[in-house]
Amino acid sequence: MNSPIQSNEDDLVFLDEPDASEASADSAAQGSWRIMIIDDDPDVHSATTFALGSLEIQHRPLSFLHAYSAAEAREILQKEKDIAIILLDVVMEHEDAGLQLVNYIRKTLGLADVRIILRTGQPGYAPEIDAIRDYDINDYKTKSELTRTKLYTAVTSAIRSYEQICSISSSRRGLEMIINASTELMATHGLHNFASGVLTQITSLLGLGCEGFVCIRPANLQNNHHTDDLQIIACTEHYQSYQNQLLKTLQLPSAPEAIHHALHQQQSVYEKNATVLYFNNTEKKDFALYLDSGVHLNEMDRRLLDVFCGNVSVGLDNVILNSRLHNYAFYDLLTGLGNRLKLLQTLGETLSSASKQHSALSLIDIDHFAETNDALGHQFGDLLLYAVAQRLFRHFGDNCQLARVGSDTFALLGHQDKVNPDKILELFTTPFEVDHQDVQLTATIGLIKLDEYDGDASEALKDTNIALKRAKTSRRGGYEYFTRSMGVEIRERVMLMHALRAAFEHERLFLVYQPQVDMRTGKALGAEALLRWRTDEGKFVPPDQFIPIAEYSGLIVDIGEWVLRSALHELVALRNMGYTTFQMAINVSQAQFSHPLFMQTLHKALQDTSAPPQFVELEITESMAMKDPDLLIKTLHQIKQLGVSVSIDDFGTGFSSLSHLQKLDVDKLKIDRAFVNDIQQNGSEGSIAKMIVQLGQNLGLSVIAEGVENDMQAKTLMDYGCHMAQGYFYARPLTQQDLHDWLKAGPARPAS
Repeated sequence: MNSPIQSNEDDLVFLDEPDASEASADSAAQGSWRIMIIDDDPDVHSATTFALGSLEIQHRPLSFLHAYSAAEAREILQKEKDIAIILLDVVMEHEDAGLQLVNYIRKTLGLADVRIILRTGQPGYAPEIDAIRDYDINDYKTKSELTRTKLYTAVTSAIRSYEQICSISSSRRGLEMIINASTELMATHGLHNFASGVLTQITSLLGLGCEGFVCIRPANLQNNHHTDDLQIIACTEHYQSYQNQLLKTLQLPSAPEAIHHALHQQQSVYEKNATVLYFNNTEKKDFALYLDSGVHLNEMDRRLLDVFCGNVSVGLDNVILNSRLHNYAFYDLLTGLGNRLKLLQTLGETLSSASKQHSALSLIDIDHFAETNDALGHQFGDLLLYAVAQRLFRHFGDNCQLARVGSDTFALLGHQDKVNPDKILELFTTPFEVDHQDVQLTATIGLIKLDEYDGDASEALKDTNIALKRAKTSRRGGYEYFTRSMGVEIRERVMLMHALRAAFEHERLFLVYQPQVDMRTGKALGAEALLRWRTDEGKFVPPDQFIPIAEYSGLIVDIGEWVLRSALHELVALRNMGYTTFQMAINVSQAQFSHPLFMQTLHKALQDTSAPPQFVELEITESMAMKDPDLLIKTLHQIKQLGVSVSIDDFGTGFSSLSHLQKLDVDKLKIDRAFVNDIQQNGSEGSIAKMIVQLGQNLGLSVIAEGVENDMQAKTLMDYGCHMAQGYFYARPLTQQDLHDWLKAGPARPAS
């Protein structure tokens, strides 16, 4: 057993100690330093309690737990927490009971923070230096050394050490929680999920069972401006009914004031009954977390909370950036409506759900918007589009999905009863107020019913666009529903367009030449270069099928340049063969003629081939002459300056104005084959052809007839005063070699 403690001026006086359970409850109530005395001598317990019981260390009192054996100590240590110091007797049931208990405390229980002071009345039982180091023993004293002053000194030193260790451990645990919380938050997607995560993590970090919510000042998708109030986007269970509500609409007496104070100060606010955490971000977006309990923090806790809020702010920046990228990807910045990609996403979901059975998609195209945009400016045009979007949203936003899928084209997806073309067009009967002006608009609509549609979202949108184009062609200001026949027609055109492009690239296109003759003598005056297409299978595609496709696709510009150069090369070859007065007529399309580089292309082709301009004739259609008279007059003047002549092809079919015709610097009129076919034996049906001949003579223009197929037509035309012709009566369109052979054979038969 331990020897009695020696008496001196600091002798400990042994008094009765209160019950251990009472001490534990008192400690919890006062926030005291908890000291556990483990000794098999009751007098040591009493003396230690008497010596230290009335003292305060670091402004906190001491409370005591008592164990009178190592076994009893083990039971208590398994239950009790937050013990700062253990005053442990080395020798109790047996001589190493104390050291075995130290091993149990450190290794089995894993209590690394508690400070252990070994005491013994038998100096010979002092632990080895290795044991003191390995078991993290704070101090070792013989009981004879522990006067009241020295005991207080040892305990004070140990408490200070314990406080520092606890602070470091708490900081470490707090940082680990912050790191884990930040990692989880970074993995969230969307502002709402992020806010919910912040709320969950902060209540866990603070260890409080409080309720709260996160609020933000959101951007209004309809106008891209911030609203004038905060919206609750995440809540704990108590506030769940407030989800997505505006803060000003809630019956919360103190919360709005505290939140607005934090946002105004741009810092967290800690009040007695509430806490508001402010999260800074580069976007300066108001984002705050409200807790309905006051949080009392020491300096370390406050620093940890600052670190947490800083990490949340970084995460908030990432979420806001991702949200903006998401908006850029799926929403139209001008109107706030979904864009084409968003529509395709929603349309795909509709097609794969039961709602497909009663859904319809429409495309709404504003008529003549480009002209309005050009005339009044792009800023006015943007305001006009925004006004249209707003009206559509007000009428359909609650029941349908809206999107802007083109510069002036909107999409509407929803129930067939709602996506009603008559109801949509009715919205355009009232003028739109734009920049203090009333603007009257009309719209054209293409629609598709999805109930029996078996394609995907992309195909459905394409087919709706087909219906829109059909409506724009046939009935501006009206609408068309997509039909399968439309789809077949457009797909055939697309296939033909791709085939034409491939044929051009692989040199499947070629020229033939139809001779033009003087009907009086049968002498060849020249030829018209005509484009032909023979497929790989040897089948000929009629020009009236592929020329419109080439014009529609824009491929006609490249093809036209190739035709021009090929015809000029043939003209030069014929001149080298001795046909020095031979003239080459070449057709020019509207797309070629209006192309800004047309004159440059013509000049360079003449230069590169060395073809004489005075033997080159460009044929333009009468409809081209009517399309843009001013541009035509200017371009014709430049063409004539090069020495090239011009004829008007298919004259009489375009209902041209004689006043326009007089202004055009052209050389020849070509009578369309339809009027030549009207020429009958002993009849008056050829009067139009006769009238064209007389008009040409009056204007000082040459006249040539096309499609002459018999002697009667040729003779009648000559009687009218027309002496030039081309047609099967003289020669079919000929390949290059056949043309050469035809010319070598001599003059064609003259009309009798």
